[in-house]
Amino acid sequence: MRRHRRLPLLALLLALAGCAPATEPGGASGPPLRRVPAADRGAAPDLAGSTLDGRSVRLSDYRGKVVVLNVWAPWCGPCRAEAPELSRAQQHLKAKGVQVLGLETDAERGAGLAFQRDHALAYPSLHDPGGRLLTRLPRRFRPQSLPYTLLVDRNGKLAGLWVSPLTEAEVRGLTRPLLREKAR
Repeated sequence: MRRHRRLPLLALLLALAGCAPATEPGGASGPPLRRVPAADRGAAPDLAGSTLDGRSVRLSDYRGKVVVLNVWAPWCGPCRAEAPELSRAQQHLKAKGVQVLGLETDAERGAGLAFQRDHALAYPSLHDPGGRLLTRLPRRFRPQSLPYTLLVDRNGKLAGLWVSPLTEAEVRGLTRPLLREKAR
C-alpha cells in the first residue's frame, strides 16, 4: 500500500524534471550529435506557420543562412536552461549568417508566449500545438525527448541533429563547419 503512494510522487518528480533523457533517434543512448555529410543531406521541409507572437514565418525565409531549429516546450526544464544560451548564440552569430528558430510544441500559445517573454528570447518560435509541423520531418529527425535541435545548412538541407540541451559554445561549434560551406 505504501508503494502506491510513492507512484504519484514519482510521476510528479518526472514531470518537474521536464523531459526525457537525451537519446539517439530510435531510443539508443549515445552522443548528442548526429551529423549528416553534405553529400547525404536531404531538403528540410519548408516548415511554415505563425510565431508565438502571431507573425508568419517559413523556414525557407532563412535560405542562405545556417538555421539552428530548436524544438522545445515551456514545461521542459532543460528547455528553460538552454533558452538563454540560444538567445546569446543568436545575438552573437546573427551577423555571421546564423539564425536560431524555435519550434514550440505546447498546446497553449499563452504558455509559450510567457516563456518567450520571461526568457527574453532573441529569436522567433513557430507555434506547433498538435505537432503537425514536426510530422513533416523525416523520422530520424524526430527523437522522443525534448529539447532537440536540427541544423539546416545554407542550402536548406538537414545537416544534423543534436539531442540534448545546447550551450552557446556548442552552437558556435556546431555552426562553424556549416558556415564554412558554400551556398549553392
